[in-house]
Amino acid sequence: MSDTEEEIHEEEIVVSDDQKIDIAKWFLLNSPPGEIQYVANDLRSVLNDDNVYQLAASQAFPVYNKSHIVCLQFPNRSGDVLISSFSEISEDEYLDPRTAQVAKVDHVRQICTQMRPARDDELPSHYVEEYRCALDAEISKYVGEAYSKGVFSVYCTNGKEVEEPGLDFELVVVITATRHSPKNFCNGSWVSIWNIEFKDELQTVEIRGKMQVGAHYFEEGNVQLDAKHECRDSTMFQSPDDSAVSLMEIIRHHESEYLTSLQASYSNLPDSTFKELRRKLPVTRTLFPWHNTMQFSLTRDLTKELGIGK
Repeated sequence: MSDTEEEIHEEEIVVSDDQKIDIAKWFLLNSPPGEIQYVANDLRSVLNDDNVYQLAASQAFPVYNKSHIVCLQFPNRSGDVLISSFSEISEDEYLDPRTAQVAKVDHVRQICTQMRPARDDELPSHYVEEYRCALDAEISKYVGEAYSKGVFSVYCTNGKEVEEPGLDFELVVVITATRHSPKNFCNGSWVSIWNIEFKDELQTVEIRGKMQVGAHYFEEGNVQLDAKHECRDSTMFQSPDDSAVSLMEIIRHHESEYLTSLQASYSNLPDSTFKELRRKLPVTRTLFPWHNTMQFSLTRDLTKELGIGK
């Protein structure tokens, strides 16, 4: 290779600091649930440039924490705060409406560093707070029954200043649950967000729900699940306690229905999705027996081998 060719080759592989930052941010933002710290440690080693890493991390972690609604413990372990766009007071301050406290967070380290009481202008009026508290109490019962490691919060996102009946306001319920088990090569998360609009003139409450399930299994492979679902519903505008009960039942119904549909979808994998993952004529030149895919069931083989159910 000539000197000129060597110079061209060297120029082609040069990556600027800005490009390194963009690449690092991409990896951080696309980290599976609960795994961003592992990705960050690896990136730090690969980059071998602490300034580049710090710039990428400072930009990526806040976005990741909010999009995944990361839950952080208070410094004194007296409660939790959810990092989300609904709780955000400033770039590093987040409200916990249940305790009326604001947590200052270190996004990159994913910890709360300080707490302070929320100011009056950061909290809803007494009238709206009655509805928020009633809904908080009902959702607490539901999450305690439905999620082994569930965390939730109820925010007022519009109409905080409404002092009496006659005007509209909006609450948002955020429910999150995680299961991190890296020793078993498996991590997963559930996030559901319920926008609840109280419309006084129509005397109705409109509900919009978004549910997202993420899972990552990486023992001798790399399999990820990212499932999403949206729904709508409505109920009557009632007293705080009655509205809370109705809304909790609606949330319970839709989340249970979605989980049931997920279970049905994956139980039908051998007869549907699995077919799309395999060639009709494998490299062995032997047709795959689609009429009897269950003969390849790992569960069945283990059951037979271990004598389970005999």
